[in-house]
Amino acid sequence: MSTYQGRGRIDGLPVWDRCAVMGVVNVTPDSFSDGGRWFDTTAAVKHGLDLVGQGADLVDVGGESTRPGATRVDETEELRRVIPVVRGLASEGVTVSVDTMRARVAEQALAAGATLVNDVSGGLADPAMVPTVAAAGAPFVVMHWRGFMEGGSGNIRGTYADVVSEVVDELHARVDAVIAGGIAPHRIVVDPGLGFSKDAEHDLTLLAHLDRLRALGHPVLVAASRKRFLGRILAGPEGAPPPARERDAATAAVSAIAAHRGAWAVRVHEVRATADAVRVARAVEAAR
Repeated sequence: MSTYQGRGRIDGLPVWDRCAVMGVVNVTPDSFSDGGRWFDTTAAVKHGLDLVGQGADLVDVGGESTRPGATRVDETEELRRVIPVVRGLASEGVTVSVDTMRARVAEQALAAGATLVNDVSGGLADPAMVPTVAAAGAPFVVMHWRGFMEGGSGNIRGTYADVVSEVVDELHARVDAVIAGGIAPHRIVVDPGLGFSKDAEHDLTLLAHLDRLRALGHPVLVAASRKRFLGRILAGPEGAPPPARERDAATAAVSAIAAHRGAWAVRVHEVRATADAVRVARAVEAAR
């Protein structure tokens, strides 16, 4: 039977017959991948619409960089960046996700038309996040996260004896807490948090064991786009990693693998190649 039958329905979101493609719009001056390119509201909305035209099923809008060592912006600035873009995209009929760790940003984004909250802290950074999302009845992404780096958000406590078991156990505990906080089980997505408190070997091992994450019983989001572990692979043992924007072919390869292994969605910066990759993966699965 095709793995695509087991992706899981998420209340409040469309149902796709294949791995969905989540396009990224970073409304930030300092993202590791494309910082500053879409910092203006008009440019960010246009970029989001372009991503949809290239095959994105939903668009993830964020106003705060989570690259290692990034300094957090204040809430007022994050709201200023994010809400007009969410409103602009939603008004055009786009399915919008908001990438935030702040409950007030999530609340206002949902009011502006967002349909999904993607919190890289899984609700740990802001105690008000889970009650806010629960009250709104919105779907929620619970990412594996081990905390802030001093001065910002980033890669701390990345030591594991068994990365798959530990990530699965920690996600399981976090999902239980989120459900206890009032978010319905059929509105929860899990994300292994590639690159967050993990090195390249950890990321690869988690990708190789997506079945263990799917066994948690919730749809799985894979966010590998342009990340450091891909740069490490492409560089080889001696070379320098290519710049982030030169990792899109590698990202599409991961997207095809994730789709084949039953991911609900992949989150990417460059959509077209990944949109093609997940459709090919779907066609191969359908031919079995």
